[in-house]
Amino acid sequence: MKILLLIPAPGNISPSQRFRFEHYIKLKDRSDLSFDFRPFLSESAWKVLHQNGHLPQKVMGIFMGFVKRFLLLFTLFRYDFVYIHREAAPIGPPVIEWLITKVFRKKIIYDFDDAIWVKLASVANPGVAGLKCTWKVPLICKMSHIVSVGNEYLADYAQQFCKDVRVIPTVVNTDNYHNQIRDQHQGKLTIGWTGTYTNLYNLKMINEAVYRLQQKYDFDYLIIANRDPHLEKVKYEYVRWKLESEIEDLMKIHIGIMPLANSEVEMGKCAFKAIQYMSLGIPAVVSPVGANKLVVQNGIEGFWADTEQEWYEKIERLITDPILRTEMGKRARHRVIDDYSVKSNASIFFGLFQ
Repeated sequence: MKILLLIPAPGNISPSQRFRFEHYIKLKDRSDLSFDFRPFLSESAWKVLHQNGHLPQKVMGIFMGFVKRFLLLFTLFRYDFVYIHREAAPIGPPVIEWLITKVFRKKIIYDFDDAIWVKLASVANPGVAGLKCTWKVPLICKMSHIVSVGNEYLADYAQQFCKDVRVIPTVVNTDNYHNQIRDQHQGKLTIGWTGTYTNLYNLKMINEAVYRLQQKYDFDYLIIANRDPHLEKVKYEYVRWKLESEIEDLMKIHIGIMPLANSEVEMGKCAFKAIQYMSLGIPAVVSPVGANKLVVQNGIEGFWADTEQEWYEKIERLITDPILRTEMGKRARHRVIDDYSVKSNASIFFGLFQ
């Protein structure tokens, strides 16, 4: 069986792609399935897409992406399914999806892990928000054979438009990649956050709590991201995210944090930061928003924190109790293996293509 994957970025670059489907395809026990990756953007175009400026390169990259998508239509006869992650093209109406389903009569498996129907302006590309045509998401859902989403909130949305909606969480490979356990008794205590620049604004909501904790306790505050957050008032160490050192950098953390604003966009998040921390035996303190409440059981693998005072108190409990951190970390690791690992979800993913 041959599956065509229409994806935004080249392989092993986008976190969404890496942890939604790329690690399943690397498994060697499904030789009956053949996957053909076709990114919309080239590697060079992807690198400048989220940077300020570079307009000629961005325009050329998108133009070439549409050319490749058009030519690809004439090869659809080779494939049994077309798997589309987020959208077939980053801008414009769902013309490609319509052609695939209505003209070439192919079944679409549509996958997304964010509330992508919400219109957001990119910092690097503020004038493109209207061109993204976020209104196309329900139309693509209607055209799809199956919709695959990262959490129940996204599923509730998609079920308005598609009868067959399946929840497949965004997961990690606990055997070959996220396969270490943090020793809570070694190294200088570190509170850490990881993510992309688009989510850095969430750190502001705990800034005061972290500042207060820094006045009382000696710990490092580590931010792993693709841009410096330029946090005010608090002391922090910024480490630029790199694929090569991803696990090594995460293993510096003793307590992982995931603050989220309570909005429609954040409700669509799949608690992936918490899953990464927990997979490495790191307890997580999270906002009780969306999937966070399902992934982190309050008081078992970590804590929920809603107000500034709660953030202060829950982090303080973990700062002062390494035994509690160790116990929560062990439970967190087991929970990820059982529910949020490649091993525990592979059969659900491959079940999309039956």
